[in-house]
Amino acid sequence: MKKFAKWSLILVSLSIFLLFSMGVATAIGPMSIPVDKALSIILHQIPPLDNFIPVRWTSAEESVIVQLRLPRVLSAVIVGVALSMAGVAFQCLFRNPMADPYVLGVASGAGFGASLAMILRLGFSFFGAIYAIPFMASIGAISTVFLVYGIAKTGTELPVLRLLLAGIAVSSFFSALISVIMALAGEDLHTVYMWLLGGFSLSRWEYIYIAAPTVIMGFVILYAFAKDFNIILLGEEQAKQLGVEVEKVKKTVLIVSSVITAVAVSISGIIGFIGLIIPHIMRILVGPDHRILLPSSALAGATILVLCDTIARNVIRPITLPTGIITTMLGCPFFIYLLKKTGKIRI
Repeated sequence: MKKFAKWSLILVSLSIFLLFSMGVATAIGPMSIPVDKALSIILHQIPPLDNFIPVRWTSAEESVIVQLRLPRVLSAVIVGVALSMAGVAFQCLFRNPMADPYVLGVASGAGFGASLAMILRLGFSFFGAIYAIPFMASIGAISTVFLVYGIAKTGTELPVLRLLLAGIAVSSFFSALISVIMALAGEDLHTVYMWLLGGFSLSRWEYIYIAAPTVIMGFVILYAFAKDFNIILLGEEQAKQLGVEVEKVKKTVLIVSSVITAVAVSISGIIGFIGLIIPHIMRILVGPDHRILLPSSALAGATILVLCDTIARNVIRPITLPTGIITTMLGCPFFIYLLKKTGKIRI
């Protein structure tokens, strides 16, 4: 009961901090809107609450909150949750503290697909301009994962070392293809480059409707394996002796983690360090038990990414920086500090 009470307090605290960050993020911008007014506008969109909240704002303020800032904030939440959960899962399965959601080449595959959509202008031919880039990014990311999976698989087993090596090789290959595309991009070079840096300037409600259910389902599946994760940390042989179907767990978790990462990358571009740093921070704060590590990492990742995106939008107005730049600038020094202070990164 003590452990349950402690975990409940942690999750409630992180949830409150996330909601506070989302409120601040929707209020801050070129048009400054008080947090209470921003919250009222958001709640007014939810029936039947709209009947109890008097309208004390202009149509321009409502448009800014509902059409511009709220989709961007919710996209940051979805991506933060997805990358943090995938980072926890990959670090556990690979038993490697340097593993992150992009270890299987998801980022380079998604980047190749999105870059191809941009320079070929596929949005005006096949999919519709709204969905072309995330659709092609998802196809590229998922195809890369299955390619890596096919290369690494030996019989019925999936050796971790072969998976890592295959991921590095395939990722390098697609990175080279992205460089070729950028060399041929011409006037589309800036668009491709900005997408690869990662950000939420293209956020839309349509993306959220697709991404949110996928990430929620991914969280449910990964959390179902939380106890298995704890056992796998003891070693694969010990886990098998304790009744864990290690190969089944690896295949399921790799596919689920890769899919939610692909969805995240498809709507945001490549956001670095969230999936690498957040799991380490939360292990220090809540411990290595994945029953609390997974949900706490999801909440913390969402909060940090919302705050980083808020900084990216406002630090040098009117210019909006790519969010991936902010996460890298903050994540890299912290990772070095963590490494120096602890002597080693825990897993």
